[in-house]
Amino acid sequence: MDINKALNDVLVKVFRNINTVEEQAIRTEEYKDVTVNDMHVIEAIGIGERKNMTTVAKALHVTTGTLTISINSLVKKNYVERARSEEDRRVVLVSLTPKGQKAFLHHKQFHEQMIQAIVEELSDEEKHVLEKALNRIHQFFLSSR
Repeated sequence: MDINKALNDVLVKVFRNINTVEEQAIRTEEYKDVTVNDMHVIEAIGIGERKNMTTVAKALHVTTGTLTISINSLVKKNYVERARSEEDRRVVLVSLTPKGQKAFLHHKQFHEQMIQAIVEELSDEEKHVLEKALNRIHQFFLSSR
């Protein structure tokens, strides 16, 4: 088989299956109300200091309007809380509730298990080649926007 065709076939299969597998891993009984998109918003907010909406929207490559819809849903589900900045009342800050922090750690664990499964039998050199190839794929998609 031609290597370019083989690479294309693998990439198509990987991209097609990533969301499905991730959703199955995320959607446990405890997190049945959370979508993959919700989990990515939770991940972008992260654990630690509150973040402003613009920062989170940029991290997700969405508009603040689109993010607001997701945040409204996550606030209702008690994963996220929002507050006005003390310095500038026009700025909305978001942070994870304890429930949101727990969901963040659940999602993080899935990613750690995925990476471990991918690299466990690779040599250090193969890991670096994989990283380089994935960075090229990432750059392709960034330049295609």
